[in-house]
Amino acid sequence: MEYFIKMLGITKSPPGVKFSEIIWSWVGGFLGIFPVAYMNYFLFEKSDYVFIIGSFGASAVLIYGAIRSPLAQPRNLVGGHVISAVIGVAVYKLFFWHMGLASAIAVATAIALMHATKTLHPPGGATALIAVIGSDKIHNLEFYYALVPVGSGAIIMLLIALAINNISSRRRYPEFWI
Repeated sequence: MEYFIKMLGITKSPPGVKFSEIIWSWVGGFLGIFPVAYMNYFLFEKSDYVFIIGSFGASAVLIYGAIRSPLAQPRNLVGGHVISAVIGVAVYKLFFWHMGLASAIAVATAIALMHATKTLHPPGGATALIAVIGSDKIHNLEFYYALVPVGSGAIIMLLIALAINNISSRRRYPEFWI
């Protein structure tokens, strides 16, 4: 019974955020994703390069909407994505013959290594998974995937987060670097 009681939670839902916080989060999310998407769809559309991945959407929620979270800090954003990308590619190369096994190993190993390196960033789990289940375009990048789209996209989003999140006197980003 104690096991199920733990599922009831211990606190109430936090209060909602101010309208200005919603606006700043929207502006950051838009300006953070737009350049990465623009490069993907307009500059590299006819190439084999991929510049945007789904896990960047989840990162945008953290670095523009939950800027004080330890999971949203620069070390976590960049480190979590890059480490997870390398893990995902390596696991795909070893276990491409069993996608279910490869998917599980990639995500679980990414979580473990992000914990070990203090770079836990939940979208990193998706980055590792994308390396396994992604298209041929993703697979053909091999370890380059960790640099483009992952590393470069995370850095672009970080630079925009630094600029946007510090315009308002009520917002400050980052909380820490290392």
